[in-house]
Amino acid sequence: MRRTLTFRSLALAGLLAPAALIPAHATAANADVSAGDWLIRGGLTHVAPKSDNGTLAGLGDAAVDVGSNTRPSGNITYMMTDNLGLELLVAIPFKHSLNVGGDDIGSTRHLPPTLSLQYHFNTGTAVRPYVGAGINYTYFFDEDTAAVTGQDIDLDDSWGAALQAGIDFAVDDNWFVNAEVRWIDIDTDVSLGGAHLGTVNIDPWTFGMNVGYRF
Repeated sequence: MRRTLTFRSLALAGLLAPAALIPAHATAANADVSAGDWLIRGGLTHVAPKSDNGTLAGLGDAAVDVGSNTRPSGNITYMMTDNLGLELLVAIPFKHSLNVGGDDIGSTRHLPPTLSLQYHFNTGTAVRPYVGAGINYTYFFDEDTAAVTGQDIDLDDSWGAALQAGIDFAVDDNWFVNAEVRWIDIDTDVSLGGAHLGTVNIDPWTFGMNVGYRF
């Protein structure tokens, strides 16, 4: 419960914090977007897997814990209409530790490209919220050998749904700061030494802070 409350607090703080970065003159800026605009954002994303990640039968049905990680990330949005945009999320590979029953069994890296359809709420002010939904493909690679057994651990790639909400705060007619939160459905089948052990449900919340440019 404490972990869940912490994630919610981070999400709320992340969505509100950029407002403090906007100088006084930004109130005259307008965050509205139009068809044909491109929005490029870059910053940091924190990936926080859910607290109950399942069990692995081959390791005594012990509970699995997937560690969190923060990495540089970016996204690019093309506005198809004044309100609808198509966004691609990219990032430097994230690295997560894997723990079973208190024992470290290794780690993995992943790339989470996500394509989302967004709806942008043009408000005529310096603040523009948006929501989105789409599909995520998570590519797992560079898995470490499990320290407990000495065997190779393998995680299958994952397809899943993705939801997001964010806010852009205009600094001037082109530059803006951004905060966003996402939920991504990531489930992966785990094998050890070629033997299937079970499915790990990662299903992370992600929290991003970015600087953006519109052109």
